[in-house]
Amino acid sequence: MSEKQQQAEHRSRPSSAAFRDFVSSGWAPRSDTRPARVEVAEYAARRRERVSQEYPADRLVVPAGGLKVRSNDCDYVFRPHSAFAHLTGLGSDREPDAVLVLEPQDGGGHQATLYFRPLAGRDTQEFFGDSRYGEFWVGARPTLEDVEAELGIHARHIDDLPDAVAKDAGTVPVRVVRDADGDIAALVDKAREGAHQESSDERTQEQAEADVDLARFLSTMRLLKDEWEIEQMRDAVKATNDGFEAVIADLPEAVRRGRGERWVEGVFGLYARHGGNGVGYDSICASGDHANTLHWIKNTGDVKDGDLILLDAGVEVDSLYTADITRTLPVGGTFSDAQRKVYDAVYRAQQAGLDAIKPGNTFSDVHAAAIRVIAETLFEWGMLPEGVDVEATLAKEGQYHRRWMVHGTSHHLGLDVHDCALARQLDYMDAELTPGMILTVEPGLYFKADDQLVPEELRGIGVRIEDDVLVTQDGHDNLSGFMPRSSDEIEAWIAGVWDAKR
Repeated sequence: MSEKQQQAEHRSRPSSAAFRDFVSSGWAPRSDTRPARVEVAEYAARRRERVSQEYPADRLVVPAGGLKVRSNDCDYVFRPHSAFAHLTGLGSDREPDAVLVLEPQDGGGHQATLYFRPLAGRDTQEFFGDSRYGEFWVGARPTLEDVEAELGIHARHIDDLPDAVAKDAGTVPVRVVRDADGDIAALVDKAREGAHQESSDERTQEQAEADVDLARFLSTMRLLKDEWEIEQMRDAVKATNDGFEAVIADLPEAVRRGRGERWVEGVFGLYARHGGNGVGYDSICASGDHANTLHWIKNTGDVKDGDLILLDAGVEVDSLYTADITRTLPVGGTFSDAQRKVYDAVYRAQQAGLDAIKPGNTFSDVHAAAIRVIAETLFEWGMLPEGVDVEATLAKEGQYHRRWMVHGTSHHLGLDVHDCALARQLDYMDAELTPGMILTVEPGLYFKADDQLVPEELRGIGVRIEDDVLVTQDGHDNLSGFMPRSSDEIEAWIAGVWDAKR
């Protein structure tokens, strides 16, 4: 039990030698069949080669992270750090406490070694007595040989990690992804300190900057997806579509039961968990005026016939790549005139954003194109302050339109729903769109029920439309574009799903 988990022990475990002999015997032999090499192994190796080229002389330490306590002796479901998943290919809930070490070689390049806690023997205390890691409690772990066969990299016991990190730490620079695991970061710091007789604030600052630089590089390199990643994103989008159609099919039930936002959340979550690893982020299931709260994840409200429901949700597949899609649906199957007016305006803005996605344009051009349509619409509707035209509100000192469209139109998408978050502005907002990038396009209009600057018939209406888009050589591929988007298509979609259910 770690120091973090020091607490009273209420379980009664037999501890006699006779019992230990009994519990460790009588088991069928373990299979010696090794898993096949996974498809992602080749792509992960290429990613590591790119990292190696950036830091040819450095030892690089990339932790998966550890289990986190939810309450008392219950842990959250484990999810590895995204940098670790990207460089190893391990997804789902694998492998808590593991650490990838890239060791520089004299002949150039790095040797990749995965340090983790392998399967323990049935004659060990861990097998039966360890409720956090033991096979009796959480199932069998892979062996060292299993991981080497599956991933094509060296594997060592996690107990060997301290020596590997500390080896020649005075002559080999060591960098660590600090935010992945505080204990591993502390281990690296200890190795660094042990390599020098005197502490130095300047050296400590240099090491901290080196760690930040590594984390930023690993985040930024995910801006461009390889072929395998793109296919994972297509799978995530398809699974998300299945979840949306399941929600549509059950909208009448959500209305009937009350607290329907929770029903919608549960239906989508069921399909996410069945079709993938789970949801990629907390689903926003916002009915009526709740749609005007941008991050409405409480999902405690009723779903009422005649309202709109804004569903912002995405399935995370087992590899941890996630979709992020929003559709705003009329609960009763058809838009009112006021709802359609707002929806169609957002649709026009989204289409403008989509049209701006092509190589040579910048990431910020997408927002500029969409927000101009939003500004033009608000001006046409007489909602901007007197004397403020479209150009005036779009100017830096204006921005009046942001009362009703507060957020950005796009973000990168992949292993994280807001992927590549550590990239510098130069590499993100100001960067040219390049084939292999995947980004969202998600303008909206949000008219709160108590906003007296909004025409009365529009109050309480919130609309967002969001798709996941791949930049291609000659433009873009809307990965979720097969899902209905226009108001007419949405109504036909709902009618078709309901007819199929009858």
